[in-house]
Amino acid sequence: MNDVTLHLRSETKPLEHRSALTPTTTRALLDAGYQVHVERSPVRIFEDVEFERVGAKLVPTGSWPEAPKDHIIIGLKELPEEETFPLTHTHVQFAHCYKGQDGWDKVLGRFPRGNGTLLDLEFLQDDSGRRVAAFGYHAGFAGAALAVEAWSWQLARPREAMQNVKPYSNEAELLQHISTCLRDGERIRPNPKVLVMGALGRCGRGAVELLEKIGLPSDNIVKPGVCDVVLLQRLMAARPDPIPIYTVNTTFDRPTVPVAVAQDPPLSVISIDHLPTLLPREASEAFSHALLPSLLHLNNRHEAAVWQGAEKLFREKVATLPREANGHA
Repeated sequence: MNDVTLHLRSETKPLEHRSALTPTTTRALLDAGYQVHVERSPVRIFEDVEFERVGAKLVPTGSWPEAPKDHIIIGLKELPEEETFPLTHTHVQFAHCYKGQDGWDKVLGRFPRGNGTLLDLEFLQDDSGRRVAAFGYHAGFAGAALAVEAWSWQLARPREAMQNVKPYSNEAELLQHISTCLRDGERIRPNPKVLVMGALGRCGRGAVELLEKIGLPSDNIVKPGVCDVVLLQRLMAARPDPIPIYTVNTTFDRPTVPVAVAQDPPLSVISIDHLPTLLPREASEAFSHALLPSLLHLNNRHEAAVWQGAEKLFREKVATLPREANGHA
């Protein structure tokens, strides 16, 4: 047994049902000697009892700030913006504060003010520089599903915005509903075609597999070649906003935003920033299993390259903070 305790917090982002740890990966961590505390959660796709059955200790929702300082806090999405107290623990999560996002300094500054550390999931890389775990596949899978549903809805109700999309308990449930949407749309506009940019990447593969699973013929799935994608990337690099499509993130309550076009058909965009939570169980399992080999090295994270790199990046980003953001007058 090692002396590392991991504390899985309950997510607070609205409609976020995914989890960085699952009962399966929790069991693997327990078997490796870690102590795992799991906050009770009213929103997580996995029931509390599923973690309890594999041996995790259940603790109250939102109890992580009072956890001993040497416990490592495991989460998924960013902490609430309205919270500003200094962070004293090591946190493993997506923080969205390394690329100059709005309010990045306030988010990042909480860590040095409390002598805490951020090990950002987005920037965990293996020896080849590839991310060790990502939600790209399920982002593509979920995005393609919502695109088919939005297309079908738009054909039947061209002047009415689609609303109130709910996450699915499992993939079979999603496929059944989206297959029905495809058939309904085909009655109005037969033989639809779908363009998938970057079809060979994680996100693109997820989109293509969703379309195949709901029965869209492969000839109807258009996959531009690598040269086409590279050309688009170069155009985007040359101008900050080469294809001005949208300026806001949409939500599951209101998943689409209309785009002004000169003539019919109408155009809408889905820009939900946590699409994989549409399929939270499968997305969580895939991500957590990919992350597990790295998690198993948390007991010697100061020697493990993946965690060394994450902490080095954190220190570099903290060094760019304005003095007032990290507690200096």
